[in-house]
Amino acid sequence: MGKAGGRILVCILIIGLDIAAGILGLEAEVEQNKERHLRVWIFECKEPSPEAFKLGVGAVAFLGLAHVLASLFGGCNNCICSQDDLQKASPNRQLTISCLVFTWIVLAVGLSMLVIGTLANHKSRASCGFTHHHFLSIGGILCFVHGLFSVAYYVSATATEG
Repeated sequence: MGKAGGRILVCILIIGLDIAAGILGLEAEVEQNKERHLRVWIFECKEPSPEAFKLGVGAVAFLGLAHVLASLFGGCNNCICSQDDLQKASPNRQLTISCLVFTWIVLAVGLSMLVIGTLANHKSRASCGFTHHHFLSIGGILCFVHGLFSVAYYVSATATEG
């Protein structure tokens, strides 16, 4: 398998991990909604869902792994140290940096949402308080967005390599 075949395989691996993380996040939301809820205005009491917790942990692990692989395979030679460097960089390099920044932003928000939603379903967390809806599903959707930016980053970072 040549370089092109290896690159396609890496893209499939990254997008596969992100899709799996997204599906697990959405499934965790479904499992969480199956548990008993008592809601009065903005306050809610709910039972934690062990199944949602397990699915959330899987989603967090797959999202983290996809990000690590995209960053490692994309390379570390994309340092832009100043605004002047960014303006003088080629359009492909600017695209690479933009995708890298968006990948980190989506990772930070998506991972935070998944972790908050997952921790809300830990066994010791039967609680009452303000409603925290849709953290797992929003985190799952952001996994799909992460996959798009990660693949765009990887492809643009490796496009100029021989």
